[in-house]
Formats: sequence, structure tokens, C-alpha cells
Amino acid sequence: MPVLDIDAIKDILPHRYPFLLVDRILEMEENRIVGLKNVSINEPFFIGHYPNYPVMPGVLIVEAMAQTAGVLVLSQVPDRHTKVVLMASIEEAKFRRPVRPGDALRMELTYIKKKSTIAKMKGMATVDGVAVAEAIVMCTIAERG
Repeated sequence: MPVLDIDAIKDILPHRYPFLLVDRILEMEENRIVGLKNVSINEPFFIGHYPNYPVMPGVLIVEAMAQTAGVLVLSQVPDRHTKVVLMASIEEAKFRRPVRPGDALRMELTYIKKKSTIAKMKGMATVDGVAVAEAIVMCTIAERG
């Protein structure tokens, strides 16, 4: 059973379709989170991104990792409904294999650094236990406006 289902994720993150890229949170600890994105042929980006060989754009894989990180960050903020997590930087992004329709993208992120309004996390995305992407993402907590 997921730790957080899609409704709980939507209660934490402001993202909505087609830019909500996390379907479930499978594990969540103080310094680590594991999220899941089920990649469907119905994703709107497949219409124009290699239509004859549909591949999930790497930037959206990193965004999915960042959103997973955002769930962990915001879940630890007492007044989270007044806050938003914004991506501040992406470092050392590497893309190992294509992510295709039918894949279950598993994203695991662990804190590297955590301050009052800044979080830096190392992320690894896998499909069937095989690494497809990795990156270090940094985000900042800001007031929703």
C-alpha cells in the first residue's frame, strides 16, 4: 500500500494534470522518499516527443524527481498550505536509458543538505531496478502568492 496516494499528494503539491508527475509515494522517512510515476502512452508529451518511438523527456524525469522531493520537503513544513517548493538548481543530471510507455518510474531521493528554506537532494530514477536517470536537485520553500 502506498504511504500517500494521489489525493494526498494533491493536498501537498499545487501541481495538477498534465504537470503532476508523481502518482504515489511508496516510502517516506525523515531524510528519504520514494515516489512512483506510471508512464502511460496517453501522456500529452508523447504526441510530439519522438511520436514513432515515444520516450519520456529527460527534463520531465528530473521534474518528477523534484516533485517527489517537494512532497518530502512540504510534508515537514507545519504551515505547508501557505508554502510552495520551487526548483532552485539541477546538478549532475545524467540520463542512462529511455523511459517508455508502460514503464513504472521509481524515484528515490535522499537529503544532502537541509536548511530552513533550502533543501538539496540526490535523486535516482529507476525502471525495473535499472537506473534511468540521476540528478542532484535543490529547491527553496517560498510563500504561495
